[in-house]
Amino acid sequence: MVRYAARHRSTAWPLALAFAALVVYASLYPFSGWRWPPMRGGLDLLRLPWPPWRNEFDEISNLVGYMPLGALLFGAVVRSGGSLRAALATAVLASADLSFAVELTQNFLPTRVPSLKDCAFNGAGALAGALSGALLQALGGVDRWHALRERWFARRSAGALVLLVLWPVGLLFPTPVPLGLGQVGGELRALADAALAGTSWAADIAAWLGDADGADVQPALSRGREFLAIALGLLAPCLVAFATTRAGWHRLALLGGATLLAIAVSTLSTALNFGPEHALAWWSPSTWPALAMGVALALTVIGAGPRLAAALGLAALTAWVVLIAHAPADPYYAASLQGWEQGRFIRFHGLAQWIGWLWPYAAMAWLLTRLARRGDD
Repeated sequence: MVRYAARHRSTAWPLALAFAALVVYASLYPFSGWRWPPMRGGLDLLRLPWPPWRNEFDEISNLVGYMPLGALLFGAVVRSGGSLRAALATAVLASADLSFAVELTQNFLPTRVPSLKDCAFNGAGALAGALSGALLQALGGVDRWHALRERWFARRSAGALVLLVLWPVGLLFPTPVPLGLGQVGGELRALADAALAGTSWAADIAAWLGDADGADVQPALSRGREFLAIALGLLAPCLVAFATTRAGWHRLALLGGATLLAIAVSTLSTALNFGPEHALAWWSPSTWPALAMGVALALTVIGAGPRLAAALGLAALTAWVVLIAHAPADPYYAASLQGWEQGRFIRFHGLAQWIGWLWPYAAMAWLLTRLARRGDD
């Protein structure tokens, strides 16, 4: 078995931290109505109840929801040089501690019901995930992944790999334009309005920032701008990948995979929101030419060096977020958002929404750090 040096930067660490943050968000959403729990106080808060009822969906969700966290923590410890025993203990105990802390915090939210049963299923899920990671390790899967990563990607590629893994997750959340991630301006304006409510300068700041719901009255993007936004939506993740891979057939394979993944995830997202019969509703007359343009643009720079690819990626992302910021939310988009926030997609709300909002900006930050480094080409 390969023993990895402690200084090795594993992709599993940032993925585990990101997943833990999203678990906390999904467990405490909507973060409103905070109050001291009635008839509870002191050490009594530490005693979580075991509910008398059964909800099989909740039990399965709690079990499955913590399996990736357990597997990622296990892999992170092993890839950092830890023993199998230390990896198993870290994965289970850290996940159980996180679950217990989240359940305690739910005491202060009227819309949440803390439960010792949830903790038990979360811990069992983390254990199952860690054991799955141990099995994968025993079968040589981790070593094969390490060898594959060495062949395909340059050193210090953990950040890019995390971004590439999270990109299709962000596409699951409804977007105003196909592949149009990063429309976070309205949410930021709403947060600013709430934070400044009651102050003397609230009206001036609101006028300067614009209406938080202004996207609803913006004119629709012209066909040319929509075309460019879709093309850049495919080009941007490809350039992130090119910035950490060597020129050659690897990039061609990544481009083909990104194109197929974009089509598949966009179709899945539309099917989840509007039903399987409308799965291809996102495919407008301008979609396939825009995707073809994105592929063509990626092919023109497929031989570029990693630093040039990073610079081009930064420019593409900047243009992309500017275009998406001006995209209006049509009635179907607004209806799908309401379905996510109030209906059957509430459990995936935090996971996909925040990734979809923040992915372009996280990619820009990574590309800036890539350009700041020297000697990695």
